[in-house]
Amino acid sequence: MAATKADRSKPKSAKASKIPQEETGPGPAVNPIEARIAPLKARLTTHPVYASLKSVEDVRIFMQHHAFAVWDFMSLLKALQRDLTCVTVPWKPAGSPLTRRFINSIVLEEESDEADGRPASHYELYLVAMREVGADTAPIEGLVAAIDGMASLPAALSRKDVPPAAREFVRTTFDFVASGKPHVIAAAFTYGREEPIPDMFRALLGGLAREGAKLDTMQLYLERHIHLDEHDHGPMAQAMLSELCGTDSAKWREAADAAALALEARLSLWDGVVATIDTA
Repeated sequence: MAATKADRSKPKSAKASKIPQEETGPGPAVNPIEARIAPLKARLTTHPVYASLKSVEDVRIFMQHHAFAVWDFMSLLKALQRDLTCVTVPWKPAGSPLTRRFINSIVLEEESDEADGRPASHYELYLVAMREVGADTAPIEGLVAAIDGMASLPAALSRKDVPPAAREFVRTTFDFVASGKPHVIAAAFTYGREEPIPDMFRALLGGLAREGAKLDTMQLYLERHIHLDEHDHGPMAQAMLSELCGTDSAKWREAADAAALALEARLSLWDGVVATIDTA
């Protein structure tokens, strides 16, 4: 479930992880995380949200919620860039060269990808897709315009036009960022975003295929992420997490907690979409 208002200082743990002491090395330790989140991933790929997209208005409602996840992804990514590369002056080498290359390459693609030959962030591309189908961009654009640093985020999120499910999703995302723990942020990034995206977006494409509306840009957005995350970003993100946790069993437990919480937050977001469609 998404984080509550009671404690925004750090991500709350889901159930206690079951990572054996002898399985805390860089490779084997990932498998217990996978086993733990498997039921959550199954629920995510079979969630009723995909079958609920039965009209253009349903698609608009979905996009008006999902836009917040598209936007706040960049703060997870930028937190990793801040923590795992050098973004200060004077510059000096920081962290692993392999991780630096992964983070910087994904920043390039997410912040300034080429869509139809024109550079744009994936967030900006998503806004184009929303306008194309007639979805209301005012809530997400209003939130972004109202933010002037982390201190102003709570007030911006309290705006009445922010969907409640999206509000809680974003709060959970920034709980990860505020943890100050790169392995926690990386776990949310890897298992809450990069790794489940291909199956989740394929299910979305199946739902959109039933629509007669103009969804070319939305389909481009989904297909681009399926390709990038399945072949490049997902595997590299898992390698990054293994490097960050190493043989530290405590870090692996925290990573497993973050992975589960990130997926639970996504499920709650999808629940909110379905509830809004049902009452529209």
